[in-house]
Amino acid sequence: MTVFAIVGASLTGAKAAEELRAAGYAGRIVLVGEETERPYERPPLSKGYLLGTDPRDKAYVHDADWYAAHDVELALGVRAIAVDPSAHTVALAGREPLRYDKLLLATGSRPRRLDVPGADLAGVQYLRTLPDADALAAGVRTARNVVVVGAGWIGLEAAAAARSHGAAVTVVEMDRAPLRRVLGDEVAEVFADLHRAHGVAFRFGTGVREFRGSGGGLRAVVLDDGTELPADLAVVGVGIAPVVELAEAAGLVLDNGVAVDAGLRTSDPDIYAAGDVASVAHPLLGKRIRVEHWSNALNGGKAAARAMLGEPVSYDRLPYFFTDQYDLGMEYTGWVEPGGYDRVVFRGDPTIRPGVVPEFLVFWTRAGRILAGMHVNVWDAQEQLQALVRAGHEGTAADLDRLADPGVPLGK
Repeated sequence: MTVFAIVGASLTGAKAAEELRAAGYAGRIVLVGEETERPYERPPLSKGYLLGTDPRDKAYVHDADWYAAHDVELALGVRAIAVDPSAHTVALAGREPLRYDKLLLATGSRPRRLDVPGADLAGVQYLRTLPDADALAAGVRTARNVVVVGAGWIGLEAAAAARSHGAAVTVVEMDRAPLRRVLGDEVAEVFADLHRAHGVAFRFGTGVREFRGSGGGLRAVVLDDGTELPADLAVVGVGIAPVVELAEAAGLVLDNGVAVDAGLRTSDPDIYAAGDVASVAHPLLGKRIRVEHWSNALNGGKAAARAMLGEPVSYDRLPYFFTDQYDLGMEYTGWVEPGGYDRVVFRGDPTIRPGVVPEFLVFWTRAGRILAGMHVNVWDAQEQLQALVRAGHEGTAADLDRLADPGVPLGK
């Protein structure tokens, strides 16, 4: 019997297993995960579950009995410690080596940690795993003063959750605006205004010198300039790094992650990679990219499964992500590097006003081509955004003045 092994019991890994069975694969599937939780999705951890609006179980990819019902061997709490490509085996801590015919690496990423005094104090928390979310959800319900370190997606969603529970919140960010490297100055200010309108304070251009405690618990966050912010909870979200140790030790080619071709195949013909860890030679964008968002985990796992079965795969999905903060719901699609655009086009008014739900679209363009698009609370626009952005990356220019006019049908 053939054996398809998946290292990483994540959304990527679970969706790969699901797709293998849906495609008719009848061989053995072994899904190995270092965590003891069955595969779950990460967006609820910083959104509904943290806000207290969604139950914990909503995060799971499948019901508990799905794996046995589909003859997927779920090996939880098991650490993969080595891959031997020549022997086609995965060494597992405390278990016999696992032989494979095809292997999918879905090892994901891990949070970057701050190496400063007091980093191990109770009350200094990160958000990556479901147990992290359990601890943080409990913390934001009781905290009076919350300091969020890092104004990325995790940080801002955590800030919104903490404010919804009534805490005083300060966000500390080394850059000059939140999300600036992702969204640029123009749209970063929208998110800054949104959080200020909800009572969040920002401290830009500084980092953390120390977490200061009392009795083993957090009491304050000390900034680089010596400012001491009172805090009984600190949420650190300063980025993530791909988990590449297995791939590196196995001799696979790395390039800001595990390098894969458009079919998600690594430099070894029987090993594939998908999700956060995969650095994909994107056929539409014409460059290698690594995407750290839910949609890539979901779709990458399914695409890798098809490739493992020998089907022709060209993984050309546009990067996509979404967020919900207060009354702002957003979906973004496309790819534009920092400084890679020459004009931002707003369609509608992005001004944040008290009591007014924002509704607008925004496009990042270069030489008239739309490289990325985002809607805020315009929920019927996503399909058109996808089409416009794909056309832009294929070389089609748009009339940007008409694009900005809400009176002109989108895409006309």
